[in-house]
Amino acid sequence: MPSRERKRAARQKRKTRSLERSERATARREQMAARSEARNQAAREALEPLGEGERPTVVTVGAVISALLALAVIVAYVAGTEVDRFSSDGIELGSERPPLVAVIVPVALMGLMAWGMWRARYWAVLGFQTLLLILILATALGLVGATEWTQAIGNTVVLAIASTLFYLMIKALARLQMPDRLPRE
Repeated sequence: MPSRERKRAARQKRKTRSLERSERATARREQMAARSEARNQAAREALEPLGEGERPTVVTVGAVISALLALAVIVAYVAGTEVDRFSSDGIELGSERPPLVAVIVPVALMGLMAWGMWRARYWAVLGFQTLLLILILATALGLVGATEWTQAIGNTVVLAIASTLFYLMIKALARLQMPDRLPRE
């Protein structure tokens, strides 16, 4: 058999083996996807739909926390709390009252989130989870840079509470986005 024909036959064998491998890999991926979808469907069926006017307990806790934070910002501003100002190079410039916009924005955000979570709105819970995630990242970085044991304990406590709330809200989000089981008229 000439060399060219041997090379062609070897190339055909490689192509056939490659095709067989890709078919096996595709079949394996389809099996894994089917198993994953079966698990997801079982988890969806295990969820209990919310009743009329019902909201998960963790969402109520989140609404109360948001309302308390909005109220705390208002009370602090009315009480005349001053914040430290720093220049761009880190030099302290002194203390002064925060600008009104620095009070209105967090109060409006937290108030809107509190109202949305109280009414069991998906977007409000998702927004609260976003703020919890930012808090988790900030406290984790604060824990890394802690120079005193009191800082470390405080960051650990905040991290544990925020992480627990975040985790518990995942199932609440799934229940909030469940479609109504009754057909619409």
